[in-house]
Amino acid sequence: MKKIKSIVLALVFTALVIPMDLFSQVYKFSGGPSGGTYQYYASAISTIAKKNDVRVLASSSGGSIENIRTCNSGKSSFGVAYSGHVFAALNGNLNKDDNKYEDVRSIGFFYGAPGQMIVEKDSEIKSLKDLEGKRVGVGNAGSGAAANAEMMFKHLGLWDKIKHENLGYRGAADGLKNGPLDAFWVFAGYPNAAVLEVALQEDVVLLNLWDELNNSNYFASNPFFQKRVIPANTYNGQTKDVPSFQDGALWIANKDVPEDVVYKLCKTIWSPEGLASMVEVHKSAKAMSVAGGLTGIVTPLHPGAAKFWKEMGVIK
Repeated sequence: MKKIKSIVLALVFTALVIPMDLFSQVYKFSGGPSGGTYQYYASAISTIAKKNDVRVLASSSGGSIENIRTCNSGKSSFGVAYSGHVFAALNGNLNKDDNKYEDVRSIGFFYGAPGQMIVEKDSEIKSLKDLEGKRVGVGNAGSGAAANAEMMFKHLGLWDKIKHENLGYRGAADGLKNGPLDAFWVFAGYPNAAVLEVALQEDVVLLNLWDELNNSNYFASNPFFQKRVIPANTYNGQTKDVPSFQDGALWIANKDVPEDVVYKLCKTIWSPEGLASMVEVHKSAKAMSVAGGLTGIVTPLHPGAAKFWKEMGVIK
């Protein structure tokens, strides 16, 4: 009997001294590779959420496609993914994958992610077609960057004519700086940390992607892409605006994440204080606003997000 009383007292003591949030649900947020914009967003939301009594754990990942799969399966509660990929996944049209990912819901628009192809300034590479026979870092396997690179190069008939390497942004930047890469591809908000670093150490340039792809009717068959100009002086040595294209990076969730959790996070992140904190973490978050919260979203919303956007008057 004394032993039982001791156990009960110990449990009561534990409940009193250990914060209750240690027993609360932890929601995994799949971001992206090291150096990528996705990971900054996952980490920022994890920090902001914690201050508001929601436990979100930021986790690195391969990027957009992987995040859609893990959110669909419930292995992740949240993630970041491109609007075009979420739409393709819902309809069973992902590259080499006809599965339908129907348990993913959209929450809101983060930023427009432009394509960026980086080459050495003194190289003979002046266009995408000049990459034939070259070694190109295209992003982590399973990432949105890699998927978009493959789609772009296949459209130009170059996918089987380049030596594509599945490397994350930092690894690819090192590959350009030290060899053996001739170019590397980034599909993320600017300024990208990996490009910033390599531009400070090497003379590099960004290729004009918009004109070359527009002239080949790429955007006629992929209407979810939009023109985006990377302003001069975004990176060291970049003296001119560089025309490119973008897809919208969205906050996504598994459909079974509780409605009240998503609603509370939306109210927190899209508050003036929340938006200011997001911009402090990454400048691309300047694109976030309540008015533009549903930009580029063409797939079903999470009920918690729908409640929030209706309350804010974005959904009439």
